Amino acid sequence: MAASAQNTAPSIPAHERVFGFRDQMALWFSLGVGLLVMQVGAYLMPGLSPGMAALAIIIGSVLGAAILATTARLGQETGQSSAGLIELAFGSAFGKVPVVLNVIQLLGWTAFEIAIMRDSSVAVFKQWTGVESIWAAPLTTALWGGILLLLMLGSMTSLVRRFLSRIGLPLVVLSLLWLTYAFVSSSAAKGWSELFSATGTGEMSFWSGVDLVIAMPISWLPLVADYARYGRSATGAQNGTFLGYVIANIWCYALGVLVILNQPGDDLVTGLLLAQFGLIALSLIILDELDNAYGDLHSGAVSSERLVEGFSLKSRGIVLGIVSIVIASVLPMQSIEPFLLMLSSVFVPLFGVILANYAQIRSASHHQATLAPINLVPVLAWIIGVATYHGAALWAPDWGSALPSLIVSFVIAKLLSQFSNKA
Repeated sequence: MAASAQNTAPSIPAHERVFGFRDQMALWFSLGVGLLVMQVGAYLMPGLSPGMAALAIIIGSVLGAAILATTARLGQETGQSSAGLIELAFGSAFGKVPVVLNVIQLLGWTAFEIAIMRDSSVAVFKQWTGVESIWAAPLTTALWGGILLLLMLGSMTSLVRRFLSRIGLPLVVLSLLWLTYAFVSSSAAKGWSELFSATGTGEMSFWSGVDLVIAMPISWLPLVADYARYGRSATGAQNGTFLGYVIANIWCYALGVLVILNQPGDDLVTGLLLAQFGLIALSLIILDELDNAYGDLHSGAVSSERLVEGFSLKSRGIVLGIVSIVIASVLPMQSIEPFLLMLSSVFVPLFGVILANYAQIRSASHHQATLAPINLVPVLAWIIGVATYHGAALWAPDWGSALPSLIVSFVIAKLLSQFSNKA
């Protein structure tokens, strides 16, 4: 990488690397669980048959979690944040372009998390009291947004180690176990053969379904290094991230499909409430949604450091949180699917390029290398990858877009890098 006036950011010092395998697994299982994940799982129906939906969930989850875990390993080995990895790959000046896009998407994700907590809380309140109020939505938006802002005043590492691992994770697992039991029992009563004999409507191809599953783990790619860099070992960060996330993603996508199969209509929250003790289980999952929103907001604050200097991490987090609350107050949940797929078109090829330059990024970080303003080879590979994603969606939709764009960006980055080195 060519020299410039800007050096790579210092990595996390050894005494701050406190996350072990269990911490990483608990974190990524908890981040992988959520009502949004179940909702996206429900979108697989009725386009795919139940059998094809199950296969898409397994393939998409394993592939997506593997990419996420490999990026986590790179974050731990370099001690760099996700924004740091992006700048190491694309240059100190151009690297700010995807960092800006990352901050924007994290604002969107935080707003969606607040929105799903709002909508679910309103449904729980109505189920519990029988009262429907026009003030419920704005009040719950302000409530969850306010709690999120309070969390930003605390320590991220303490939140993960003291709350998620010891308290939050057991409660989430219990709620998922109960909901799984409820809907598996309901499916068994109806007859598995009858449920799985249903055919999809065909409006979604199998690989498009895989794209929709991959979209969730891919959406965490611009965040994973922000947490993996606190890991004690590269293997622990990689394996903990993979196991925690792949289990959660498969579980929640599958549960979303089961809910829709067993309940009329396409309202996931109503379907969960109709289950026995669904009110309690849903309430626990709503609480767990807070850590997803916190994760988005924390990483947005970390990334924004590359763009705005002179403000503390907590100050940036508070500002971004307030903006997210405003967005959530007018955000319809129906817009999440196109939002997810648009994000994939940007960040799937982006991290295809980063993984293709794994060795160079790690070397540059360890040697505190100076950065060029722009690295043309990675930028070109990224642009080609984005074009591949949208081209595949336009001209070959049945083949999906995520995997083709990932492969193309990775291969192009490798080939162009080798060519430029020889030249």
